[in-house]
Amino acid sequence: MTFLKDTFAKLKQLWGHLLHRLNHREAEIRKSYWNLAPEDRARLRLFLICTSVLMLGIVIGLAFNVNRPVKLEKSDKSLKIEKTGAMELSLQGVDLNPSIYIFQTAVSVAVPVELNVPGRLAFNAEKSKVLSARAPGRVERIYAFDGAEVEMGSPVIEMYSPEFISAQQEYLLSSKTAKVLESSKTMSDLLGDAQITQQAAANRMRNLGASDGDINQLEKSGKTQSNLIMRSPIKGVVVKRGVEPGAIVNAGDVMATLANPKELWFLGNIYEQDIRKIQKGQTMILRSESYPDKEFIAKANYIAPAIDPETHALLIRCDVENADGLLRPDMYVSARLKTGEAEVVVVPQSAIVRVREMRYIIIKTGPDTFRRFAVKGYDLDGKRFAVTEGVEPGMQVLTDGAVLLNDRFAKQEE
Repeated sequence: MTFLKDTFAKLKQLWGHLLHRLNHREAEIRKSYWNLAPEDRARLRLFLICTSVLMLGIVIGLAFNVNRPVKLEKSDKSLKIEKTGAMELSLQGVDLNPSIYIFQTAVSVAVPVELNVPGRLAFNAEKSKVLSARAPGRVERIYAFDGAEVEMGSPVIEMYSPEFISAQQEYLLSSKTAKVLESSKTMSDLLGDAQITQQAAANRMRNLGASDGDINQLEKSGKTQSNLIMRSPIKGVVVKRGVEPGAIVNAGDVMATLANPKELWFLGNIYEQDIRKIQKGQTMILRSESYPDKEFIAKANYIAPAIDPETHALLIRCDVENADGLLRPDMYVSARLKTGEAEVVVVPQSAIVRVREMRYIIIKTGPDTFRRFAVKGYDLDGKRFAVTEGVEPGMQVLTDGAVLLNDRFAKQEE
């Protein structure tokens, strides 16, 4: 109060001094004011009004103490962290929207116990073929390039080969000799030798890559072909081509690799602790990220006799049914192998909160208290999660809105 009295006294003194000076210079001020332009007079009036309002605010602020103590209510929200890492959150007075936050009672059900086997796809090597040059020559034409579909017996590569021309000439000569000797009954021994020579020439042509159709055509026409046509031994696709038109090849050079895309292998890795669960002939279910809603059947046909020293995993190979041709070699897929059944709590994937490598579930422990803790388990079908450790039947599990409520836990933890 003393401070206020002194302040008012000073203001009164300043105001009186100002009035005294204004009275002496009133005529000059009025003359100066009216000599101003209309726009300047408006600005001056606005300035005086603002100054008056500011001074009035200062007086009112001094008259009333705004720095009075304010009573702060303690927040009802609290977070308890247990030694196990579980958290309990209390939201007193907060009503969760039941259309957003949905709780369900945990129920134990019987589900299959499955072993997950990671791996990749590859062409079935038993059904793949390689076209190689069986004699030196020159590539004249390529009928099927990389990725081209081929039927069994369809032409793939045409090449010029002197050895093939020589084999044809040998076959024609032995064939003519055999025909001449057939008309003479006194030369039966020579006829037998000629027929043997003719068959040997035919086999030589087959070894060079000629088909039975090529040999029959040579027999009928009696004319040699300048080029040898290499034909596909299987129905499939050209996986890789190793030569270009005009290239010179030697005996043994690989010219093309062919495989059947509908005959694939799954190459999986089994870790040491799961080796006892695997045996030849088992059926596996394959899943690929390319087709999350489809399942593919695979049957184990080979188990490696030794463990890979680098990965410490055992290789398992399966024949894959790929009738639709959807799968591709070198795709990464995962296989599931059923090894038994177990009683577990199954929850929707929306109930699982994933933080780094951990999985959490939130349950309701009271009218306004909630608990978050880590659980263990495995994915069932992409839509459900089997909890093997952490959740007991009868718990109220938050199945919808778990991510939103987890944000409250994170904020309180900070």
